Amino acid sequence: MSLKITLKPHEKLILAGAAITNGNTTANLIIENNVPILRKKDILKEEDASSPARRIYFVIQLIYLDHENRATYQGKYWDFIRDFVHAAPSSQALINEINDHVMGGKYYPALKAAARLIKYEESILSGKKGDKE
Repeated sequence: MSLKITLKPHEKLILAGAAITNGNTTANLIIENNVPILRKKDILKEEDASSPARRIYFVIQLIYLDHENRATYQGKYWDFIRDFVHAAPSSQALINEINDHVMGGKYYPALKAAARLIKYEESILSGKKGDKE
């Protein structure tokens, strides 16, 4: 099944490991096979992986985009997950969802769930929602 992506002028994305920047006009891309794709809004730079939840997101991103080094990143992923659950046991349900996606090889949904984990972490740190444990 094909995937149609419409890029705005100057919009960036990563497609199968290649960084792509659109030109001055809107462009439509039709992706005919299953390759990792991340739009700029979903890309987290390494220097921005500045919290435990952001590090989890970043390592999932690496797992998704760099299949040659997937085993190395998966080891880091499990270390980050263990540390996060230890620090915030109330996150267990969301962590389980992320783990299910990662173990099933569904990395884009794992990234979406990890984005929710970042918001959850921010709410804990801001005091808006306390850790239940």
